[in-house]
Amino acid sequence: MKHIVLTTLLTATCMLAHAAGAVVITHPGTQLQASDVNEVFLGNKQFVGSVKLVPVDNAQTQAAFLSDVLKIDANKYHHVWARKAFQDGVAPPPVKGTDAEVLEYVKRTPGAVGYVSTDPGKGAVNVVGK
Repeated sequence: MKHIVLTTLLTATCMLAHAAGAVVITHPGTQLQASDVNEVFLGNKQFVGSVKLVPVDNAQTQAAFLSDVLKIDANKYHHVWARKAFQDGVAPPPVKGTDAEVLEYVKRTPGAVGYVSTDPGKGAVNVVGK
């Protein structure tokens, strides 16, 4: 029974970054845990070691990402970033229009963290939680 519970918990943690419609990816030189994704996209985690994290939003997949991964709606998300910008001077993530744009941005930007609608496979980027 303990093994079933442990397996279920581990699977749920990994699936956080692989929720329906959103696969979280990072620049090849950036190692991020699935449990850090919320903190990164809500502006609370800005570094991994000495690497500055650079989150990027995906207009095509944002609704699924916000509801399935961050568990908030678009209004709340925009409010969080408006507050961060005003109080802390932290700019919200740039928004790219498509999976291809996000994938290209993440590939070429050290510290970049983004999300796409399908698993890009092995190679050019890291998939968080795999």
